[in-house]
Amino acid sequence: MTLKGKRIFISGGAGFIGSTMAARLVDDNQVVVFDNMSRDALSKLEIAKRSNLTVIEGDVQDFKGVLEAVRGCQIILHMAGIAGIDTVIKSPANTMHVNMAGTANLLEAARLVGECERFINFSTSEVFGSFTFRARESDWTAAGPVREARWSYAVSKLAAEHLAYAYYLEHKLPTVTVRPFNIYGPGQVGEGAIHVFVTRALQGKPLEIHGEGNQIRSWTYIDDMVEGILLCLSSDKAVGHSFNIGNPTGAISVYFLAKMILQLSGSNSKIRHVPRNFADVELRVPSINKARELIGFEPRVELEEGLQRTIGWYRKQLKRS
Repeated sequence: MTLKGKRIFISGGAGFIGSTMAARLVDDNQVVVFDNMSRDALSKLEIAKRSNLTVIEGDVQDFKGVLEAVRGCQIILHMAGIAGIDTVIKSPANTMHVNMAGTANLLEAARLVGECERFINFSTSEVFGSFTFRARESDWTAAGPVREARWSYAVSKLAAEHLAYAYYLEHKLPTVTVRPFNIYGPGQVGEGAIHVFVTRALQGKPLEIHGEGNQIRSWTYIDDMVEGILLCLSSDKAVGHSFNIGNPTGAISVYFLAKMILQLSGSNSKIRHVPRNFADVELRVPSINKARELIGFEPRVELEEGLQRTIGWYRKQLKRS
């Protein structure tokens, strides 16, 4: 599939990953961003003024609005959803409704319009539960106890995965699901740990860690995430599959991540341990063998380089503000 001259729909396109994707695609395509603008990383970018970028403020729960917005679009990137642990815990019902109903609306709209050449559904690494080491796409997914609001996010995303695959089986809709593993980089908005750590370090504020900070994450730089999505768009082998998009070599504990950011930024900020009063993921490291073999995905940006780029970008932003 050649991504030139296409009309591309991006739900959640004003967010961190969505706006980065829009910037990558807008030179050669017409891009339609559909977003409620609750997390706006797009308006500050140069592409916001481009004539071939259309921004529609809307809600994926509004089926009529979604249906009208996707008309004429050959590519659909469905990135909209409720995310961020603090937001999810505060609004578990809204989280499930937006993530499930929103995906159902996009899939049905794509089916009815009948022009979709590729539908990318964004899921999450959280579908693997609390302990994920070298997790493969074919491994059992898991969710925590019903009483823990955190897992409402994972359950809603997993339900959306099943629905996307069902549309592929029943309606021949060319769906692909991606499971991002802790994406970070310039332009991030929201509650991401690296975004929060870097901005606080540059401002001389304490870096707060929940518990001892021995939770292990595998961090993926935004450019590698974008490349993974582009491969899912361009490879016919991707259709009907799910893919872990992450960087297994970027695994580090939250505590040592904070230490690394302090060192690379030259910050004198202190690390402050605060109580951990919510369910957490203790270990999250993916296997990306399937993505390597089927679509040729390979992360290129190692953690130290990615952090240096991210710190440099935020330092410039803070000087401008």
